[in-house]
Amino acid sequence: METKIDEIAPDIFRLSTWIGEVAPPAGFTFNQFLIRDEEPFLFHTGMRGLFPLVSAAVGKLVAPASLRWVGFGHVEADECGALNHWLAAAPNAQAAHGELACMLSVNDLADRPPRAFAAGEVLVTGSHRLRFLPTPHVPHNWEAGLWYDETTGTLLAGDLFTHIGAGPALVEDSVVDPAVAAEKIFRGTSGGPTLVPTLRGLADLEPTTLALMHGSSFHGDGGAELRALAAAYEQALALG
Repeated sequence: METKIDEIAPDIFRLSTWIGEVAPPAGFTFNQFLIRDEEPFLFHTGMRGLFPLVSAAVGKLVAPASLRWVGFGHVEADECGALNHWLAAAPNAQAAHGELACMLSVNDLADRPPRAFAAGEVLVTGSHRLRFLPTPHVPHNWEAGLWYDETTGTLLAGDLFTHIGAGPALVEDSVVDPAVAAEKIFRGTSGGPTLVPTLRGLADLEPTTLALMHGSSFHGDGGAELRALAAAYEQALALG
């Protein structure tokens, strides 16, 4: 395995590891995103077993010990399995998540106290402004939340738009159909009443880049992509 590095927005880097054993034969990418700034921010840690690869990739961009913030969408091995590895490697790093996630899990899971963020609170890492967006149960887990980089118009979208395969780091073609196809395989998205309104609320941000944890990231009309995904789920829920 190898972890590839691609810049998908100014000073936002996708670190991507393709694992063929997941969803064969196309395989599955596990992506982390590093915001290189005065206070470097890593979104997703990868599983513990990926830490040597991911940390080596981070080391090509910033000194791993300089990492200041470690964020993730929800509590799951591929999202935060290596959290404490990062806290050990970077003495000033803190986990960054929403108040609910910290109360439920992160206060206990993290070897150092996390920084809890309120809905809509902004984290300034230097030149980037990251707004925390709670998304309970979207796509899954009560504590779910995302970050929106107001500086570059990048939504760190986590498991939204998950799709299989090892495509390019960044595409301009729609990622909605691949996401719908992957959902038929994995059935990982909660079908609760907040799903469609949450997606439409994220669409109102009108992001220009969608940084996706599994699959190619997207550049273009991110608001339209989110509205199309909401419509697809709305139709699927109506059909039962």
